Amino acid sequence: MYSGSELTMGHTMARVKLYNPYDLSKHAELNLLVDTESTYTWVGREVLEKLEVRPTARWRFRAIDGRIVERDIGEAVIECLGEKATRIVVFAERNDTEVLGVDALEGLRLEVDPTTRQLKKIEALLAL
Repeated sequence: MYSGSELTMGHTMARVKLYNPYDLSKHAELNLLVDTESTYTWVGREVLEKLEVRPTARWRFRAIDGRIVERDIGEAVIECLGEKATRIVVFAERNDTEVLGVDALEGLRLEVDPTTRQLKKIEALLAL
């Protein structure tokens, strides 16, 4: 179904399905760059608005170049490799990169295999 990841030019890409958390009939299929340096998942504002995902707050983020940017955030259901979870999503603006961030990876119990650089399910969670 909506599973899998691929390696494109040295980058891991994830095929995800994004849902409106209150109406799962509203969904979109996306290929997102897996970014283990990004805390949250960034998705284009147009996609989120089409799904009728509503902003719940406006947060400040530090960009890779050091700039501080403000973006709306909301919640969406993210599905990848057969796992599904409600996570925070950032409303990405025109020049922002769409990425699947660490918060979603952890919530979906997924990780990037260090050898193959493919996305995979975590075998077991740490329980300390």
